[in-house]
Amino acid sequence: MSDFALTFRRMTRKSLLIALIGAFAGLSLTSLVTPAAADSCWWHNGSLMRLKARGNERWFYYEQPRAGLSVGRGTLLFNGRKQGNWYTGTARVFSKYCPGSPLPYHVEGPVASNQLRVTVQGDREVHNRCNPTGRWTSDRLVFTYAYQC
Repeated sequence: MSDFALTFRRMTRKSLLIALIGAFAGLSLTSLVTPAAADSCWWHNGSLMRLKARGNERWFYYEQPRAGLSVGRGTLLFNGRKQGNWYTGTARVFSKYCPGSPLPYHVEGPVASNQLRVTVQGDREVHNRCNPTGRWTSDRLVFTYAYQC
């Protein structure tokens, strides 16, 4: 089954109706939905993610990793806290050369005022086949609300 078909099957009746109304009215889906709930699906860099929450704690897991990623469904990408409209926590970078050993780094950033986008960023050390290089790079992770899972 295609990614589109799987995504379509997982949409709730409400989100499907909103998407159809938005398509016919020329409106965007994000302009019509209410703030995202804790157990919801989000797009990140071509992958579908699942947001889980308990109190102020937040976790983003891969729900449908995009083709070519060295992660499976249920792999944790981010964990941290939501404080007001700010996320702070730990992200992970994955490499096929370091299977089972994601490289964690600190990230933080804002939640959009409409609650439908989370952007976190942070600096991480560059590794070459699991070996630190002494060089650093900045990563920016953007999560955009898709629908209730």
